[in-house]
Amino acid sequence: MIDRLFKKKDISIVLNEAGSSNGGLKRSLTATNLVALGIGAIVGTGIFVITGQAAASYAGPALTISFLISALGCVMAGLCYAEFAAMIPVAGSVYSYSYTTMGEILAWFIGWILILEYLFACSSVAVGWSGYMMSLLDEWGLHLPDQISYATFDHIGDNWVWTGSIINFPAVFIVAVVSAFLIGGIKQSALVNNLIVVVKVSVILLFIGFGISFIDTGNWHPYIPENTGEFGHYGWSGILRGAGVVFYAYLGFDALSTAAQEARNPQKDMPKGILISLLVCALLYVAVTAVLTGIVNYKELDVPAPIALAIDSTGNGLSWLSPFIKLGAIAGLSSVILVMMLGQSRIYYAISKDGLLPKTFSKVHSKHGVPHNATIFASIITGIFAGLFPLHVLSELVSIGTLMAFTIVCISIVVLRKTQPDLKRPFRTPWVPFIPLLGAAICIIQMVALPWSTWVRLIGWTIIGFIIYFTYGIKHSNLNKKL
Repeated sequence: MIDRLFKKKDISIVLNEAGSSNGGLKRSLTATNLVALGIGAIVGTGIFVITGQAAASYAGPALTISFLISALGCVMAGLCYAEFAAMIPVAGSVYSYSYTTMGEILAWFIGWILILEYLFACSSVAVGWSGYMMSLLDEWGLHLPDQISYATFDHIGDNWVWTGSIINFPAVFIVAVVSAFLIGGIKQSALVNNLIVVVKVSVILLFIGFGISFIDTGNWHPYIPENTGEFGHYGWSGILRGAGVVFYAYLGFDALSTAAQEARNPQKDMPKGILISLLVCALLYVAVTAVLTGIVNYKELDVPAPIALAIDSTGNGLSWLSPFIKLGAIAGLSSVILVMMLGQSRIYYAISKDGLLPKTFSKVHSKHGVPHNATIFASIITGIFAGLFPLHVLSELVSIGTLMAFTIVCISIVVLRKTQPDLKRPFRTPWVPFIPLLGAAICIIQMVALPWSTWVRLIGWTIIGFIIYFTYGIKHSNLNKKL
């Protein structure tokens, strides 16, 4: 039994599967497409929402340090992702990597965690998109009825309550639109994403460029607010808690690795896409946080749209920028949904190809070259969660799932260097094992700093995953059928 659980997939088989036939997926993505996909996935809810909430609740102006800590962990993990993505250019990301290094049971576990990451990230971003869209519609004099504008359920205290709403229709709508683009093909999706990235990065640069002149340096004092006596509320523990929370803002660059099987030259372009997009976004986050906390005192930033608040606080100075910020947020969140949905569908595709999920998810459309059944399923399940539940319920599990995935990638690099040192590595993570182990340590520290309730929900999700594996996956596994 133990042998079945920990049997590893031969890396040569994985590479052959991604060879000439490519499993039906089309190699259409260039290095530019990959960088744009990375920026498209990363710049979204984090920069438009999380920055203000994390500054107000945890780190104050020192949230810039929190972003740098998270960026450091992401760069370490990104270097490890880059080695794997260049060496094993297949769909499935860390799920596929761990299958070759740690065995089936751990591969299933991380695949299930990735599903959690992409599903709840996509759903929560769709809810955020809905909020900005309704705000913009209100400005235009268009008002949607409350019954189709908000989540059906909410979690208040320890109780679930019905809000009186039927469904959050705008959230479901954007999920359906994005899935239609994805089913149309990866090349079409990449083009749409490129255009969106140009729009939202332009808006962010406008905020940084014009906002600098409205900074009151007094808002940066004290730069590190004194701890309240409770861990995680200001002080250095608040900076650390803030780093764990804003890790959500970096969510997305790992989604690039799920598209490795659709890159034209994955050995060279995947490392470029991962690392360049990560570094660009880290610079944008630090700059936006500095300007934001300089314009508005950090204590006032615990609002759904902190950048809009900062603009409004300047009076007529930046009022002209307000509608552009909302359009930029809507565009930004749209591209995050697109890339997260792409990542989610590719995880279903990869797991299905190994027999751990039904084979229907690994069917590829003959014309468009995309796993259409997996994409449709991803859109349905995402739409259900986005339509029924509010943002705070959906976003709780995202950071811890991402941190766990990054930790496993970092450890897997060390394992594979020891067990298969002669494998061809077009890109090599520098300073192994120092970089991977430091990356894993930073991620683990941030996981420990997260609230206990987050761990409880993760345990519940994990139990559901193992029930599915032991009732279906282990019986249908392609690898175990060969035993």
